[in-house]
Amino acid sequence: MKVEKSSDVPKKPVNLEGAKDVEIRWLICKDDGAENIAMRMFELQAGGHTPLHTHPHEHEVFIVEGEGVFVGEGREYEFGREDVVFVPGGTEHRFKNTGDCVLRFLCIIPTSAV
Repeated sequence: MKVEKSSDVPKKPVNLEGAKDVEIRWLICKDDGAENIAMRMFELQAGGHTPLHTHPHEHEVFIVEGEGVFVGEGREYEFGREDVVFVPGGTEHRFKNTGDCVLRFLCIIPTSAV
């Protein structure tokens, strides 16, 4: 079991080609004993974005704070605080912060994808 403040989990920069001003916290993962699901918190600074990419696993995303645009299969979808985004596996996608504040979102993936 694990009970911890998310702010106590260390942030790490996302150093992938195409990423800009993105950090990640691995809130729950295999190291915590999670066998099936991993939970990550992404933080994107104003103007920041994840890389445009694709992979076989799905994402379940919950926007904690901020606003932005989800790019999926060439379309753009605006989102804000408390919105949810489902990204099917194999879908090319990117998250962009279009606001003036930090964009923070939870992203749930299978541990087999890590």
